[in-house]
Amino acid sequence: MIQLEHFISQFKDKSISVAVYDLQTQKEILVNANEVMHPASTMKVPVMMEVFRQAHEGLLSMDEHVKIVNSFKSIVDKSEFSLEMADDSEHTLYKRIDETESIRELTRLMIVCSSNLATNLLMERVDTEHVDTFIKRLGIANMTVIRGLEDKKAYRLGINNSASARSSTHMMRLIAEGRVISKEACDEMIQIMLGQEFNESIPALLPASIKVAHKTGWSGSFFHDIGIVFPPNRRPYVISLFTHGFPEFNENEAHTCMAQISRMIFEEILEETVDDGR
Repeated sequence: MIQLEHFISQFKDKSISVAVYDLQTQKEILVNANEVMHPASTMKVPVMMEVFRQAHEGLLSMDEHVKIVNSFKSIVDKSEFSLEMADDSEHTLYKRIDETESIRELTRLMIVCSSNLATNLLMERVDTEHVDTFIKRLGIANMTVIRGLEDKKAYRLGINNSASARSSTHMMRLIAEGRVISKEACDEMIQIMLGQEFNESIPALLPASIKVAHKTGWSGSFFHDIGIVFPPNRRPYVISLFTHGFPEFNENEAHTCMAQISRMIFEEILEETVDDGR
């Protein structure tokens, strides 16, 4: 897309990656798609996948209750650390320490509200190593989940999760095609992501009637959004937008950029659908 590449070229001091796969036409749009970045909260999608895998294999029940704690071990030296409520987008769990919550609800909070506390609780329950192993088993390249959130000792040593726009689109495509665990599990994961409460990027400039199952991510100057878009009367398309370099204090700039890219791609795909007579 010449228009898209021209638009991105205006952001001289930013890194912007785009990876799109259209399930209707099998066409791809790739711009800087292999650049590996800090995935921020988009890494919560593979955590969700591992939760569903273990539930499918009978290793846990979605209705099992987990004790809510705020003490986790660094992968560097097993020293304990806690999450700061002020750095989390979901606060209710912090007010319920020592109570319990179901794995099903923790999974929903992790995706819909991007709860860091829910994420770390789930990663402890399913084992972070199993999350990464499942990613590799699915054949998703250039994506790694090796630690929980806010493990600052690991972060300072450069021990971080990683992903690219292309790897994220591969992951979301597998979910859209019903190829992660089972069609039923994928449908349930899509339903969770359809409830996303942060909609400033991929869905923002699309018609209100268009459904988008997606997961946002933000950390410092990294702003991302990955999702499945469901235009009417056709199969969906998968889109991943990764950005780095937008100022942390002005997140609207990043959201506006991603929303404009999302709209360009939506219009291009719909135009191709009309041209092809679909």
